[in-house]
Amino acid sequence: MDSPFSTRFSLGTKIGEGSFGIIFEGKEIQTNQNVAIKIERKNVKRSQLKRESKIYSILSNGTGIPSVKWFGEASDCYALVMDLLGNNLETLFNSCSRKFSLKTSLMIFDQMLSIIEYVHNKNLIHRDIKPDNFLVGKDDLSRIYLIDFGLSKYYQHPTTKKHLKYRENKNLVGTARYSSLNTHLGIEQSRRDDLESIGFVIVYFYKGFLPWQNLPAKTKNEKYAKIKTKKLSTSIDDLCEGLPIEFKKYFEYVRSLRFNEKPNYSYLRKLIRDLILREGFVYDYEFDWIKNPKKKQEKIEKENQKEEKNERIESYKILNKETFHYLFNQNFALENAKKQNVSCLNQLEEDKENDLKLSKNSKNVKNSKNRKNRLFSELIPFQPSKLIEERNENFYQNIDQKKRKKNK
Repeated sequence: MDSPFSTRFSLGTKIGEGSFGIIFEGKEIQTNQNVAIKIERKNVKRSQLKRESKIYSILSNGTGIPSVKWFGEASDCYALVMDLLGNNLETLFNSCSRKFSLKTSLMIFDQMLSIIEYVHNKNLIHRDIKPDNFLVGKDDLSRIYLIDFGLSKYYQHPTTKKHLKYRENKNLVGTARYSSLNTHLGIEQSRRDDLESIGFVIVYFYKGFLPWQNLPAKTKNEKYAKIKTKKLSTSIDDLCEGLPIEFKKYFEYVRSLRFNEKPNYSYLRKLIRDLILREGFVYDYEFDWIKNPKKKQEKIEKENQKEEKNERIESYKILNKETFHYLFNQNFALENAKKQNVSCLNQLEEDKENDLKLSKNSKNVKNSKNRKNRLFSELIPFQPSKLIEERNENFYQNIDQKKRKKNK
């Protein structure tokens, strides 16, 4: 009997991985709509995917939260089916030469704050804020979504609103590069830590780097220790050097929050929006990755042409190398063919002299004709130039077929 999953959805190609599980692109069979399908093996002790599906249910219909279409068992796995989104911000950051403009950074900042406020209002903290976990829409490239709630947890009870207890000596949860200083110090995470991580992400986007990136380390623990040491020694002034004063105010405010204190999200958004106005920017959702689409398309076409040219050069190299060996082998074969043909022709000349002597005997004449036919059949017709032309033509046809397949 088919499972509900297999009758409703089809699995496509792998598109990524989360903090647990693998993500595939798929289709909803009835509507033919593209979806994202997150898969987790059922043999795990505690299903993170089942837990994540419940969190998405709590956050449903929120701005910047993708919709869940289905959750359940699929053979020996759990499957979570969601809206298919576009690229993550890390990918878009790379496509923009690893630096966003101030305007784009601020508009991202504003959307991130609104999304995380909604998550916090549902009594949850994310605990893994990073560029990879923020995606744009598949069609609407100006709308940002937050995903991957596998490490999320309640910071307060949803009914009693009792805040979780302050604890120390906790292991680092999340991504070290963007984790808050308190997280590195082993302090239980709360709302303030999500906000500090967002601040690090925005500095990374605008500056193109963070001071604790690319520190040499042999093990994960050594890497975490070096990042922690660098964060401790990096003051807010150093971190925000060259940035508008609002960035410094943001970090000072976030670092001043007590463990269980509710952040003033309106104040933080006002900092960002006032900066947008002061810089004379128009909040038009024209992000760097969708600005000047014609210019962007020209850049893509230029890159495709360059790639095509490189492929053609490589093809020429292969062709020239193979043709050389081919000509060498054919030349060797040609010399052998010439020797064989000369031998056959000499035999034919000798037979001419004997034809008169043999003409009186019909049996001898018949044998002579058979011999001539055999010798003529052993003559080797040879046209290497024509063979090479045919070979080259087939070679280029294969190249064109590969190109057409790639364009599709």
